[in-house]
Amino acid sequence: MNLLELSQTIRKIRLAQGMTVEQLAKKSGFSKGFISQVENFRQAPSLKALIRIAEALGLPVSTLFSESAENGPQYTFGRIDEGEELHRDDGERHGIRYLALAYRQIGRKMDPFLIEYTPGDVRDFLFHDTEEFFLLLEGRLNYYLYDDSGLHEMKAGDTLYLKANIPHRVRLPDGCTFAKGLVVYTDPALPGS
Repeated sequence: MNLLELSQTIRKIRLAQGMTVEQLAKKSGFSKGFISQVENFRQAPSLKALIRIAEALGLPVSTLFSESAENGPQYTFGRIDEGEELHRDDGERHGIRYLALAYRQIGRKMDPFLIEYTPGDVRDFLFHDTEEFFLLLEGRLNYYLYDDSGLHEMKAGDTLYLKANIPHRVRLPDGCTFAKGLVVYTDPALPGS
């Protein structure tokens, strides 16, 4: 593998994990400019730098040199308390924290997230071009489908399977200050998604 392929592999893996250049820079201890230069083949990183970048991506450095790096490993182990925090859908303002659980698995067909809810601004309805499965692990949630009249009260242990493009939103009910759920999104490129 040449240095150009290596730089492209780093970018593909970062993007496949849903990680920004800034997040990779912060996790690896490098500047955003350095990571950008490496990915754009303007800077040849040392082996020590590659090791730090690979660790920040949650992979052994050998994966960066593997011809199959784009497809990723056949399996990856992880822990629920080691999710990679992603900033999406203005979640902080709405009291929602997203933790990607399978970000190390390159080429995955589903995206599992641990989602933590705390009091925040009421968010607008949103919808995705993916199907999703939701399991409420802790607390209670008011889950709205289509509009405010589509309220479903959920408690720990309740599940929801949602087809693509259904408007929805959640909020903590009165008296509840924390809830935690597991959501799995499908790959929109899959048939039937």
